[in-house]
Amino acid sequence: MNLTIITPDKQIFEGEADLVQLPGIDGLFEILNNHAPMIAALKEGKVKIGNKNNFQYIEIKGGVAEVMNNKILVLAD
Repeated sequence: MNLTIITPDKQIFEGEADLVQLPGIDGLFEILNNHAPMIAALKEGKVKIGNKNNFQYIEIKGGVAEVMNNKILVLAD
C-alpha cells in the first residue's frame, strides 16, 4: 500500500509499506493491506513503517490519517 506523510512545510515520506503503525489519540493501531476506509486523529509519537523485515520510524507531533483504497495519507504537525 502507498503511504504519504505531509507536514505544513514539506512532504517527509512517500513510498510503499506492508505495515503502518500510527499513534492514535486512543492508542497505537496498525494498518495492513486492504484495510477498511477510515479517518483517525493522531497524537504525538512515532509512525512505524514496515517493509518485509525492515522498519523505519518517523516522529510526528500529531495530526490526522486517512485510509482509503490501500492509500494512507498522514497530515502531520
